[in-house]
Amino acid sequence: MGFPAEQQSHDAAHAEALGNDVRALRKSKNLTLNELALRVGRSVGFISQVERGLSSPSIDDLRSIASALGVPTSWFFMSDDVDPRERGVIVRAGGRRSLGTRESGIVEELLSPDLGGAFEMFRSEFQPGAEMMTPILRETEEAGYVVSGRLDLWIEDEMFELNAGDTFRFDHKPYRWRNPGEEPTVLIWTVSPPVY
Repeated sequence: MGFPAEQQSHDAAHAEALGNDVRALRKSKNLTLNELALRVGRSVGFISQVERGLSSPSIDDLRSIASALGVPTSWFFMSDDVDPRERGVIVRAGGRRSLGTRESGIVEELLSPDLGGAFEMFRSEFQPGAEMMTPILRETEEAGYVVSGRLDLWIEDEMFELNAGDTFRFDHKPYRWRNPGEEPTVLIWTVSPPVY
């Protein structure tokens, strides 16, 4: 006996979204299909099928893929409570996926519905004293809005003191940051093209 058409449609949508996320993360890490397959210990064909939504990985495979891509396994879990009309369009406040921990100094929540498209949006929370002092250079255009707190932002060698309400934008330039305050800093960050 087969599964109801609605369940099959849901499973197919989930497999496609998972595949899109795996592909976007792999490309953001500048990995080829072959390199990811080697890291995961599976064939290139299997990884290709996962990325195209034609195969659903086991939880063990998903753990291996997440580890190889440097994200927690939970990154790939989509909420079953999402209205099918909203999937890929709307992200509810309680349904965001997050990376990082407060202990690591930064927690980022994906505000975009998925990792496809021309840009991605994150809500970043920098803990007091957290810093990234090794310059980051990505082939991206980036912009941000400081929701609350303070942030020191270096773009190339120029340092800017940002406060709640301030915005910034830079294109293909090295940057680094530090939260000099005693409270968390919340930032809405937009990156194009997507890097996660």
